[in-house]
Amino acid sequence: MQTKKAMLKTADVKGRRKLHFDRIQDALADVDALEGPARAGTARCLGNWTFGQILGHLSAWVEYSFDGVPMTKPPFLLRFILRPMKRRFLYKPMSAGSNIPGVPGGTLGFEPLDLEAGLARFRSAFSRLGRESPTLPHLIFGPLTHEQWINQHLRHAELHLSFVAAS
Repeated sequence: MQTKKAMLKTADVKGRRKLHFDRIQDALADVDALEGPARAGTARCLGNWTFGQILGHLSAWVEYSFDGVPMTKPPFLLRFILRPMKRRFLYKPMSAGSNIPGVPGGTLGFEPLDLEAGLARFRSAFSRLGRESPTLPHLIFGPLTHEQWINQHLRHAELHLSFVAAS
């Protein structure tokens, strides 16, 4: 009988990498650097997800920027509280352990994904983000410029990729 893995409180995880990406190419290069250790089985994921899941999650949110988020509008109170924090979300590191209220699992797009599929999806999504500007408004912040969309996704990538360590 297989037991369910206990979920870590990600805000308390120690040993995460400190990352800052200025450009999409920086995020792509970090993933490229992690690919070899991941294939060799020496990369460690310090949180609750596999490397493939992390890549799939980051890709899903980039795709949502173009295709729409598969959820209803966030609660008014959440939008009211977060909207004034737009600059922080675009330019400061994201905090680990945050969840979207009312969403099972706390977020979207974290389905299991193998390494190959995750790498391909990440490279495709982030390359598209570099070439095209999403035209949909952000779920919380409303219309964003191309640069703002890129910054938001780079902050998100810094957060999740910080949980992957190459040994």
